[in-house]
Amino acid sequence: MLSAVIVTYNSSAHIARCLDSLQGRVGEIVVVDNASADGTADIVRTRYPSVKLVSPGSNLGFAGGANLGARQCSGNALLFLNPDTVCLDPLGPLEEALAGNGNIVAAAGRLVGPDGRTQTGFTVRRLPTASSLIFEILLLNRLFPHNPVNRRYRCLDLDLEHPQEVEQPAGACLAVRRERFEACGGFDEAFFPLWFDDVDLCQRLQNQGGSILFLPLVRVEHHGGHSLDSVTFCEKQIYWYRNMLYYVRKHFSWRTGVVLRGALLLGMGLRSLGEIFGNRGEPNSPRKERLRAYWKAAKLSFRGVAGEITVEGVIPPRLPGSGTGGWLGEK
Repeated sequence: MLSAVIVTYNSSAHIARCLDSLQGRVGEIVVVDNASADGTADIVRTRYPSVKLVSPGSNLGFAGGANLGARQCSGNALLFLNPDTVCLDPLGPLEEALAGNGNIVAAAGRLVGPDGRTQTGFTVRRLPTASSLIFEILLLNRLFPHNPVNRRYRCLDLDLEHPQEVEQPAGACLAVRRERFEACGGFDEAFFPLWFDDVDLCQRLQNQGGSILFLPLVRVEHHGGHSLDSVTFCEKQIYWYRNMLYYVRKHFSWRTGVVLRGALLLGMGLRSLGEIFGNRGEPNSPRKERLRAYWKAAKLSFRGVAGEITVEGVIPPRLPGSGTGGWLGEK
């Protein structure tokens, strides 16, 4: 049986369409609401009585919410979906792929935008390398999007019209064999509140042995970015780079970590110089906010992923010494 797990946070504008699209397509639906303040939980509770609603009372982040939801499921396959998705096609091929071949540990559909076009560069990617992360940090991928490193990282060289093995599909639509999910420890909850949690899971699933399958005939409309609406610019910088460094600590050598910390310091310095000398016509307030964000991100180069680097009102979970996962941790 395929069980759907949806983690919501102020998702009232999207959750109804998502749940409507799942009716009759999965065996059960579990929604974990991360303390939404916009009535998301009320919509689920009153309009979808067959959906199991879990309200932990605080924001566990995506990884923590997904693990909590998975523990409430009875299916032998877990489908993790973002609340801003709409399933356009039957989901049977995902379940069949996991049930029919023991070497397939996860399967994903094709993410398309509201215009129906494939979200190329996002729906599937290759696992990060030191080069691809450096190119991201130094904005080289933004300045030269068709450079060979970026083309490989974002799978711009793949024909996404055909089923194939991939390294890292987006966590917005990811079906995982339950036994393999549990065996690798589930999502690592130290990736808080979002970013790199799905990358890390795909990395660990494949480290166990097995393949991830991309099935383009299973189309899932993905609105994209709704979870970031309430995240400030400073928070985005801290969360993304903190979680990137944590991912690097888990999966790369310490020497590579030193190089990437140096690249982060350089990248934040270049951004700061751009703000000081390149945006003189802007009001001082947004420029100061961006400079403050870059300074906080630059400090990560020295302090790494230590918990003292926080944003206002949000303290990330303590990073585990081994960084194996968060499946067994109770909330």
